[in-house]
Amino acid sequence: MKDEVDRLVAAGLLRDRRVGNLRLVRASLDTVLARPLTELLAVTFGPLPVLSDLLRNVSGVDAAYLYGSWAARYLGEAGDPPQDVDVLVVGTADLDTLDDVARAAEDRLGRPVSISRLAPVTWAARHEASDDDPFLVSIRDRPLVRLSGIGSS
Repeated sequence: MKDEVDRLVAAGLLRDRRVGNLRLVRASLDTVLARPLTELLAVTFGPLPVLSDLLRNVSGVDAAYLYGSWAARYLGEAGDPPQDVDVLVVGTADLDTLDDVARAAEDRLGRPVSISRLAPVTWAARHEASDDDPFLVSIRDRPLVRLSGIGSS
């Protein structure tokens, strides 16, 4: 493992520093390769494929989206790396089942996953929603990333 880290540091993909006898390693985000590599990892191992896989066969899920900081970073907005994953499910899926999906996703992703459910009629009217519902306002005004292979909404 040390040899691989040494090669990635030499290539400029990782940065390292010493603190006493510890070697701290982190991604080098200012390289031209950072964004494509991040996208590759996100598409193959990140929240999109994990949650698509877990939600694909859940009864009552018409559509599902990532929102919040993860969706914003995925779509190119600058900011700190997301600490959690926010998921919006449109449909009538059982809340206990969605909670089980969130726990399974947390186990696979190693970060908290929060799933919110919205009724199809509410989702259909989201652009006409009043500013009285802060959740709908945030969904309407912030980035959304559709999970593939789920429903048709």
